[in-house]
Amino acid sequence: MKELEKTYNPADIEDRLYQKWLDGKYFHAEVNRSKKPFTIVMPPPNITGQLHMGHALDNTMQDILIRYKRMQGYEALWQPGTDHAAIATEVKVIDKLKKEGVDKADLGRDGFLKECWKWRDEYGTRIVNQLHKLGSSADWDRERFTMDHGCSDAVLEVFVKLYEKGYIYKGSRIINWCPVCQTSISDAEVEHVEQSGFFWHINYPVVGEPGRFVEIATTRPETMLGDTAVAVNPEDERYQDIVGKMLKLPLTDREIPVIADPYVDKEFGTGCVKITPAHDPNDFEVGKRHNLEEIIILNDDATVNVPGPYFGMDRYEARKAIVADLEAQGLLVKVVPHSHNVGTHDRCKTTVEPMVKQQWFVKMEEMAKPAIEALKNGSLTFVPESFGKTYLHWLEGIRDWCISRQLWWGHRIPAYYCQECGEIVVSKEAPHACPKCGCTSLKQDEDTLDTWFSSALWPFSTLGWPEKTEDLDYFYPTDVLVTGYDIIFFWVIRMVFSGLEQTGKLPFHTVLIHGLVRDSEGRKMSKSLGNGIDPLEVIDKYGADALRMTLITGNAPGNDMRFYWERVENSRNFANKVWNASRFIMMNIEKAAQSGEVALDRLTMADKWIVSKVNTLTREVTENLDKYELGIALQKVYDFIWEEFCDWYIEMVKPRLYNEEDDTKVAAIWTLKHVLIQALKLLHPFMPFISEEIFCNLQEEEETIMVSQWPVYRDDWNFAKEEQSTETIKEAVRAIRGVRSSMNVPPSKKATVYVVSEDAGLLQIFEHSKRFFAALGYAGEVILQENKEGIADDAVSAVIHKAVIYMPFADLVDIEKEIERLRGEEKRLAGELARSRGMLGNEKFVNRAPEAKIAEERAKLEKYEQMMEQVKIRLAQLQ
Repeated sequence: MKELEKTYNPADIEDRLYQKWLDGKYFHAEVNRSKKPFTIVMPPPNITGQLHMGHALDNTMQDILIRYKRMQGYEALWQPGTDHAAIATEVKVIDKLKKEGVDKADLGRDGFLKECWKWRDEYGTRIVNQLHKLGSSADWDRERFTMDHGCSDAVLEVFVKLYEKGYIYKGSRIINWCPVCQTSISDAEVEHVEQSGFFWHINYPVVGEPGRFVEIATTRPETMLGDTAVAVNPEDERYQDIVGKMLKLPLTDREIPVIADPYVDKEFGTGCVKITPAHDPNDFEVGKRHNLEEIIILNDDATVNVPGPYFGMDRYEARKAIVADLEAQGLLVKVVPHSHNVGTHDRCKTTVEPMVKQQWFVKMEEMAKPAIEALKNGSLTFVPESFGKTYLHWLEGIRDWCISRQLWWGHRIPAYYCQECGEIVVSKEAPHACPKCGCTSLKQDEDTLDTWFSSALWPFSTLGWPEKTEDLDYFYPTDVLVTGYDIIFFWVIRMVFSGLEQTGKLPFHTVLIHGLVRDSEGRKMSKSLGNGIDPLEVIDKYGADALRMTLITGNAPGNDMRFYWERVENSRNFANKVWNASRFIMMNIEKAAQSGEVALDRLTMADKWIVSKVNTLTREVTENLDKYELGIALQKVYDFIWEEFCDWYIEMVKPRLYNEEDDTKVAAIWTLKHVLIQALKLLHPFMPFISEEIFCNLQEEEETIMVSQWPVYRDDWNFAKEEQSTETIKEAVRAIRGVRSSMNVPPSKKATVYVVSEDAGLLQIFEHSKRFFAALGYAGEVILQENKEGIADDAVSAVIHKAVIYMPFADLVDIEKEIERLRGEEKRLAGELARSRGMLGNEKFVNRAPEAKIAEERAKLEKYEQMMEQVKIRLAQLQ
């Protein structure tokens, strides 16, 4: 047995232990048909990423589950990897090149991609190394990348299969367009930010009816250049007579119809809505229903492309000019301030422009059906269940998915265009000739695929699909996905329908949802607020275990949590408590003349109590982890170790440890060691480093706690009677300490303790526990009797169930010294009372002093009078 260092210093052990685990291949999983597999896939962090608190929470939760299952004997695979992060990486590389005076266009596609791969080689492993610091026990031997050969092959396979099935098509639909990055972006990349704006109310003249107008309200006046109709609700009686009539579109030479469509909310605004099919998702759908023209009014850089006075203007410049012209023509009715959520690109913060563009899409209607059924029939579950409603709501209203991006970094779309006849050929390999006309001049599509297209295949592409590998057969489907509630729509849903479509199986059976880590004020951590906290800073200061414990303590699935430095300090204090208690136990084991296995019938009442407690704890923590109640499980382990084991049991056994003649000392040492080992195993998934260091120094049979057996509940360790008996002793000790505390009696002051009860069985419990009861209750002597005979009348008492505890007053207090102290206090209070009464009796003070000052002095007088009364009562009792 090795001795622990005197002081627990995480910096001295964490890197060393992590390297030990890597060298020992303890994280590695292999196909092993004699064991049951358990698989988690890591949500792949971006190669541009740096570890933040969200990553820390997400990966800590996964690590807890994988360590728990590994100890239970599963072949536990935590599949790691990183995401190529198309837009984020491209932006980073472009910025880097700009600083070097290099333009992306000058390099050309191939040259630029070389720079991206250089970036990936240099920065792609940064966040992986940071996850090492957190203690993540992922199988790094299997690390994957969304653009490695295997994952790329899976992407091409799926694209071709879906295209051949008719699920992928190229067409013009409304998409999110970023005018700065000049690419389509997914809904996941649109961040809705509340902005102050206006509702501009505009009159559209009714053709042929001079003086009659239809009033509409819009937050984007410039889009009226693309209006092709005004819609009203068919049930709105106010406008039934103008449905079918034409309106003069202001500032243009065009006329547009009034149409009836149930999309319009007749209770909102004027009940008339301008329809701009090419620049609004809802208007696009209305336009399809009514065969309206789609007029695209903006270029890719958000400048106006409509011939006329606004041509070439930026969209916001055009807005000002249009509003001014409307006002000049008397068509601007009013301007109303209005705050609304505006879609912005999460990367460059530019306001996104909805725009009809020719893009590649995935048809979602048919693939959504089995994903919906999976939740409804219970084969897919969410923890908490409430997030299943979010999942269903999104799927039941799902639109076709725009998968093409105008980027160079990413999976290039495997579509080839015949330069002779225009035929489109979709193929994993570049075709040699056009199958329609035989032309050998074919050009590949310039666009790349949405990053989510490859990450949707992550649970099975990382295991070798589309090849029929042993890994895929054994480890797939995976078991649990751990992720934040903010990407249910964008990633979880896509993995579910992709898994069902490509493999016929759900990619996982459970989705464990966690919330966000917010700052101490409840605000979302962000660069703009400057309130982000670097997990690595916390680790450097307090250790990874303290950070992990802080993130999980009190954590409930789906709920946001607040980060407080004080909580990290509490976690560090707990680690110190575990360390110091373990050192104490190990020193006593070393000093013991004999140790070894002890029969359970040789254990004392206190031994059986703590053994029974850790046995119950094992059952409950196992149940909590199986239900994904990680925060509850950790709290139970914490409470047991700190209170039951350290504060109670260790104190109970100290008299036995210090007495070489005590024939129960061996049982005490056996109990200390075995309970500590069991507690360390239960703690290990949450705090892997400190549990490993203590475990490996405490025993020599196993070289790591990581693959030691998870504790199981044992019927022969269930000592209900001893538990109840020891709880009685604890109740008595708490009662004694409460009385002594109220009288300010120091622990060094010993007193005779009388336990009076007519219950012989109760007195027997105290008889068996006299040694540790006396130590815990600060008793010089413990006397057990059936009545109060012989106990001084001035003895103070405390009542417990079926018994009364008495302590002679003189044993607790040195009467002469206490009288002397109280007389000094009486003199001090008399002075304070005289001063306070004098001030309040002074007319000048009462008339001139602020009311608050007078009230403060009256409160002081009342307090001093109460204190004097208590002192006089106490003196009278003592004298």
